[in-house]
Amino acid sequence: MPDTKEFSERINVLFKNPDLLLQAFVHRSYLNENPKFRLSHNERLEFLGDAVLELTVTEALYEKYPEKPEGELTSFRAALVNAKMLSVVAEALGMNEFLLMSKGESKDTGRARQFLLANALEAVIGAVYLDRGYETAHKFVMENVLVRLSDVIENKLFRDPKSLFQEFAQEKVSITPSYQVIKEWGPDHDRNFVVGLYLKDELVAEGEGHSKQTAEVNAAEKGLVAKNWN
Repeated sequence: MPDTKEFSERINVLFKNPDLLLQAFVHRSYLNENPKFRLSHNERLEFLGDAVLELTVTEALYEKYPEKPEGELTSFRAALVNAKMLSVVAEALGMNEFLLMSKGESKDTGRARQFLLANALEAVIGAVYLDRGYETAHKFVMENVLVRLSDVIENKLFRDPKSLFQEFAQEKVSITPSYQVIKEWGPDHDRNFVVGLYLKDELVAEGEGHSKQTAEVNAAEKGLVAKNWN
């Protein structure tokens, strides 16, 4: 069992109910192998934390950039709260060592782990909010997520890959790209999709994700590289 007190000290948040923090690290798959475990999985906390994260980031961007239009602020926010960025934050906090998951999930270190880490971080934010209130949760998000805004802007991470690929495709070959689901599998709560990115009949790239939208974005990212349009 992970020592969540160590993590609590790491993020400088003293929990009144340590079980909330422990639950934030419990993946659904862990309960399949440990059905008598005393806590539930982290999905409800993740649901709550997602809302707290989005509100905090939205409010901070609104106050920081009074002159920027809604569309640009939305792009900044998307770059800060997507799974890729959140998994980077989670790894920086050393969350990998605290995760409770099945043996099968623990062997996966690829994109599936990225989503698992991102979801766990949102669950931690939800746990902080429930235990210590909005101010403490707000502070946690500001210190660990918003702090990466300069990196987002400097490296243009706010650019939406799908929009970018479409702009290049229309400019260079006068074709509007299309996306098609090539393969899908898994139960409803853990669906996986492979989506193909096409320029007419040419399959440019394939992307995988737990939603069609995520798979399309990943395909667009690979397509930009394949066409050397980045």
